[in-house]
Amino acid sequence: MTPGDRSMTYGRYLALDELLNAQHPISDEHDELLFIVIHQTKELWLKQTIAELEVALDLVRHDRLVEAYKGLARVSRIQAVMTLSWDVLTTMTPSDYTLFRGVLGTSSGFQSDQFRAVETMLGLRGGGMPGPLTDRYAGQPSLWDEANAALARAGFDLPAAVLDRDWTQPYEADPAVESAWAQVYREPHRWWELYQLAEKLVDIDDALATWRHKHVLTVTRVIGMKPGTGGTPGASYLTSTLTKRAFPELWSLRTQL
Repeated sequence: MTPGDRSMTYGRYLALDELLNAQHPISDEHDELLFIVIHQTKELWLKQTIAELEVALDLVRHDRLVEAYKGLARVSRIQAVMTLSWDVLTTMTPSDYTLFRGVLGTSSGFQSDQFRAVETMLGLRGGGMPGPLTDRYAGQPSLWDEANAALARAGFDLPAAVLDRDWTQPYEADPAVESAWAQVYREPHRWWELYQLAEKLVDIDDALATWRHKHVLTVTRVIGMKPGTGGTPGASYLTSTLTKRAFPELWSLRTQL
């Protein structure tokens, strides 16, 4: 296929035959299609999020912070769209869901390799059910690691334990990192690029927390406190994730200001 090929159509370009035939309800219940579409759409948005984060990571790594802002802003907007999708799913009542829940077997959103990969790329590591994609990013610096490295290259004194650590392990908040970013916030005009980077990261963390909160509400509304599919803890586990922050010092520093 060549650029501008007159044989190209909307359906061919978007592979609509394959896309629209990728939904395979097992039951005869009407709401199962909605359940499938919601989750497939989520996975498509996660694919785009990963593509944006890959570019942003590389830009931050090379101190091209201004160029990274666009992709990071796009990520937080994608997260907002994903959060809104829960409102569509809540039109499915507990009675509706019960009619086809049994066909799900052991499948669960807890098994989403792409969601775990996004968490890993941001800086949230450990736990969950990682797959090949998550494993690919687990041994590399996260977006938060790269942001802190950029902070150090700008002249801020950060501990070696923060800048050269085992990337596969969960990040632990450090007082020196908090103090350095707090200085950026005290002098935003002097450190404008770092300041704007920090705010773009907070936007993402904020949007992720909002998504988690809506997820908990949706699950509780549809299945209450029953275990999730596949034997996962359900709402009780999801509630425990609400305090997770990928960029913890960007939140704690606000108490200093």
